[in-house]
Amino acid sequence: MSLLFQDFQPLAAIATTPKAAQRLQPLCQNTGAKLWVPESLSSLEHIHLYKGSLKDHVAFLWQQNRALVFCLATGAVVRLIAPLLADKSSDPAVIVIDQAGKFVISLASGHQGGADQLAQLIAHQLGATPILTGAATDLGLPGIDVLGIPFGWQRGVGDWTSVSAAIAGGDRVQVIQEAGSTLWQSHLPQGHTFEFGESHSPKARIWISPKAHSAQALSVSQVQWHPRVLWVGIGCERGTSRQLIETAIEQTCQRYQLAKIAIAGIATIDIKADEVGILEICHDYALPLRTFSAEMLRSVSVPTPSEIVAAEVGTPSVAEAAALCAIRDGQPSNSDYPSSPRPSLLVAKQIFKSAQQLGAVTVAIAQAEQEYTGRTGQLWLVGTGPGKLEQMTPAAQTAVAQADAIIGYSLYIDLIAPLRRPGQIIEALPITQEKQRAQRAIELAQWGLTVAVVSSGDCGIYGMAGLVLEELRNCGWDGKTPRVQLFPGITALQAAASRVGTPLMHDFCAISLSDLLTPWEVIEKRLEAAAQADFVTALYNPKSRTRTEQIAIAQTIFLKYRHPDTPVAIVRSAYREDEQLTLTTLEKFLDIAIDMLTTVLIGNQSTAIHADWMITPRGYR
Repeated sequence: MSLLFQDFQPLAAIATTPKAAQRLQPLCQNTGAKLWVPESLSSLEHIHLYKGSLKDHVAFLWQQNRALVFCLATGAVVRLIAPLLADKSSDPAVIVIDQAGKFVISLASGHQGGADQLAQLIAHQLGATPILTGAATDLGLPGIDVLGIPFGWQRGVGDWTSVSAAIAGGDRVQVIQEAGSTLWQSHLPQGHTFEFGESHSPKARIWISPKAHSAQALSVSQVQWHPRVLWVGIGCERGTSRQLIETAIEQTCQRYQLAKIAIAGIATIDIKADEVGILEICHDYALPLRTFSAEMLRSVSVPTPSEIVAAEVGTPSVAEAAALCAIRDGQPSNSDYPSSPRPSLLVAKQIFKSAQQLGAVTVAIAQAEQEYTGRTGQLWLVGTGPGKLEQMTPAAQTAVAQADAIIGYSLYIDLIAPLRRPGQIIEALPITQEKQRAQRAIELAQWGLTVAVVSSGDCGIYGMAGLVLEELRNCGWDGKTPRVQLFPGITALQAAASRVGTPLMHDFCAISLSDLLTPWEVIEKRLEAAAQADFVTALYNPKSRTRTEQIAIAQTIFLKYRHPDTPVAIVRSAYREDEQLTLTTLEKFLDIAIDMLTTVLIGNQSTAIHADWMITPRGYR
């Protein structure tokens, strides 16, 4: 199954008529959804049958799935789910598709359940129109209740409804960010009403902090997001009870007004890697455990070293040193955290003992600069085709819409603008910075984001996919983390050929005339071989402002082996608004304006022009 819909699994689809089931069947194959139909439709393939009433079955699916997709009248769906609705933070996403497949409606749990996003993804699969009615979407803003999800932030307490209403009403909303990535701030639409730092009479406030801020006696509504930046260093006697360790962590957080849900993970000495109490806490709260050798811990300067601890385990500090080691691991090398404090020890070691519990424990807390996302990053290498959205595959469109971040050359980013959604990170780098694009994409994916790297044409043919995989290999990539998936597209030679006829009906090859990555001597050898072997040849990157001689050399080489009247197609910006098509000959094609947006197609000895169409026979005459 594609990675595109993994965040919505398990996913159920419901149909009650043969036409509705047929509409949902290909969608279920693409999304991994289970298609449920009544027993009367048992003759259909790839379906699951439900018995009894649909109302009872929907109640069963409600508890078992993260999203429900109905191909049913909207009114009927409303009546079915009305008794089941409890809270938007826990209800599954509900989507309705009309039987003609023209509209995809986000009906319930649009933000936290992901129905808005799922509706957009399904619409791309079907070529339909998504219907989203949330105010945040209309304003081009991410929902405030899903703002921190890509970064692994945890939702704290607050009046989420009032703050959302203030945003929808265009009121001033103060944002105080004390921790976590500020990437989201750089991608807000113009005219937003967020005010960062000091704000005069805001209507609402958003805290982004590891601290648990009190909401008492405040004149404005507020909500809290907690980036997972706290690393808890633990030292304990062998066999210390899980209850004592957990109590120590909770009391320390309370004493220093830290949110427990802002904890990123636990750190300790390696000889405690099998300590049952620590392992149980990590398992139950889904926290990573990082362990360090006594030698590494000894190298860290701490405020309260202990000679007794040093004599016992070979290092004067466990809790403090482990917490500091944890936050120094994998810190960001970019400037996505300009307002955050430098990594530091927030809480020096606290010692806990109890007459009712076994053992003793020390706790220290350090704050990292980069938050822990708790997610496995993904790299989606996407071919956008020649430029028009209808030339992109549904899977490629869905990948762009689903990604947390999109990276590419600015021209290609602009071409896919209608696919983008509020809250996405968009980074456009110049055409000469392909390596930097690949490295940035890998950096974000290793952190835990889903990153779409877009290339025109096919990502694996003169695109970014090869460079990204090369950089991953250089990083010692294990082939699994981050996950990688390629989404192919119509490449330039296919697009160009389709605009002028059938020039590629026999053996063909593609050669780039750019010598930035390939020595010109090698390119010349390939031109000689292709010309002599009578391949139909597509020339990529034929000419730039500073590189003008190569295309003339290519013409000279081909004229050695082919007739001057050999048909040549000059195709510029295929399928784009400024498309230019010219059919000419090998002898005269340099008379036509050629640039980096041009693809040159040189026919073989059998290629001919007929009624302004370029035709290469399937066999030699």
